[in-house]
Amino acid sequence: MTENGPSVLVLGAGVAGLVTAVTLAEQGARIVLHERGARVGSGASWFAGGMLAPWCEAESAPAEVTRDAVGSLEWWIEHVPNVQRQGTLVVAPPRDVGELGRFGRRTSHFETISAQRIGQLEPDLADRFDTGLFFPDEGHVDPRQALTSLREKLRSLGGVIRLDASVTDENFDWYVDCTGMGARQQLGTLRGVRGEMLLLRCPELNLHRPVRLLHPRIPVYVVPRADNLFMIGATMVESDDERQITVRAMTDLLNAAYTLHPAFADAEIVEANAGLRPSFPDNVPRVGRDGQRIYVNGMYRHGFLLSPSRAKQVADIIFNAAEAD
Repeated sequence: MTENGPSVLVLGAGVAGLVTAVTLAEQGARIVLHERGARVGSGASWFAGGMLAPWCEAESAPAEVTRDAVGSLEWWIEHVPNVQRQGTLVVAPPRDVGELGRFGRRTSHFETISAQRIGQLEPDLADRFDTGLFFPDEGHVDPRQALTSLREKLRSLGGVIRLDASVTDENFDWYVDCTGMGARQQLGTLRGVRGEMLLLRCPELNLHRPVRLLHPRIPVYVVPRADNLFMIGATMVESDDERQITVRAMTDLLNAAYTLHPAFADAEIVEANAGLRPSFPDNVPRVGRDGQRIYVNGMYRHGFLLSPSRAKQVADIIFNAAEAD
């Protein structure tokens, strides 16, 4: 960070705020990061799956999301430790095997694989599924480890992080709002999409990559983490309900986990939680500008996937303006 770089106040220390702050600091900005909560990632980012899966997400996302997300895996590998690059496996129970064909028609960059190949990729799933789709160019990251690593990265670049922070009357060259649902009053089209998740400990099961289990009503993903932990997620409910996880959601997620592998029947429920994903009507995250104020919002389910590209947009705005001056 240079002493004469632009001063920037970044509001919100979720994934969008942290990635934006680090990106700007790497280019010489003087960063102050404000977070209203007691830790970084106090919002929806803390409950994310951390899947870096641009090709799988094309199943339900517009082409813009895939286009802007293909470089995200490399960005994360360059910035935080322990990023996994083992691909994504997509399977379906026998009664829902038609969902694989539908998923494949909407996506690309995958291999259609046999039961034998599934067993080679994931020995603990051997003989459980007749066919699947394998997306070899995808990866995943533990969101909580990643957010903590970005916090330390920002500090190493000279950035200042203020937790439990209130509004400041300090003057900055730029203000970047990454407050998610906190900016709803300013961004009238922003809505909440409720997502519920479980964290299970299952020592009897070993997976090497995220596995998506397709179902017509509630497709579920299972993401392996360290210490025999598995993140099970996530519901997509059009609701501003900020309560904890519901009985129905927990039942659906647990049933899906058991369908993937019966070892989950004896798993320990370590955490059950819910959060609101900030989303625009088209579910595409965007960057906007009003004078010296910039917002990065509407991350929907693409926070870890699209934050690097949206942060680059913010940097282009700030540093191109500096060059013009």
